[in-house]
Amino acid sequence: MKYKEYKELYDHLATAEDIDFLAENFGYDKELLLVIYTQRVVRDTTKRFYRVKDQAKKMAWAWQHGESFVEVARRFDFPAILGALMILEQRKVNRKQFWKMLGDIDRVQDRRLRTELADASKADIVYSLEGTARQYARGRWGEAKLQGWLKGKGLEYRTEKDLRAEYDKTPDVLLHKPFDIDSSKKYWIESKATFGDPYEIKRHIRKQLEPYTDLFGDGVVVYWFGFVDDVELALPEGVSVVDANFFETPPVPYEYVPVNLEKGSVPGGDRGTEVDLAN
Repeated sequence: MKYKEYKELYDHLATAEDIDFLAENFGYDKELLLVIYTQRVVRDTTKRFYRVKDQAKKMAWAWQHGESFVEVARRFDFPAILGALMILEQRKVNRKQFWKMLGDIDRVQDRRLRTELADASKADIVYSLEGTARQYARGRWGEAKLQGWLKGKGLEYRTEKDLRAEYDKTPDVLLHKPFDIDSSKKYWIESKATFGDPYEIKRHIRKQLEPYTDLFGDGVVVYWFGFVDDVELALPEGVSVVDANFFETPPVPYEYVPVNLEKGSVPGGDRGTEVDLAN
């Protein structure tokens, strides 16, 4: 995708409702739009997180005086689930208790709290349990596609899980024997169930791709939902960027299901960092 087209999509994905609008009127894949919308929300949330948290007492006051979690979050232009967390922290509810309540809303005894947590979960398709579960599932889907392709090619490999005991930085796949792309031998592959815009790729270069290159040599990163292909990036020497078309033609898309219709279940009680919150 060209950067101009991507930037227009990014700028027009201001609300969750824009996903359906752009898909229905311009023919874009809904899961791709959800991916880009999620990236936009996470970046804005990360940028503004502590400024909003400084207003937590005001948010809690508004809630105590009748505004709902969703109404308060909209007024502060902030994700509803994280707004609810900040408000309830002011009421001495810790993070573990908060995520436990979200995981079993029907058992929350207070009627108002039960209703408003359900409404916040429906409104927030990024930080709700359903939203974060969707991101985990998408990541596992990408890794499964990659491993299926490798097995089909007869290529042996070690997974990230296999490598963790030996290395601090671990790609999704380390090959026993390299294969050739772009006139170089590739020893590792990193799977990203996201869209590779310049911001995302630069972040991955610093946190993952450079360390992988130092440890293992040349490699490949796949962005299953595509990447901006007309922007020069300072990729480490020997790293190639590909999309789903490298592995299958035509690519089999991720099945889109509206996030708030899914049942969220993500391991861990101390939640809120799955999508690089305040990284």
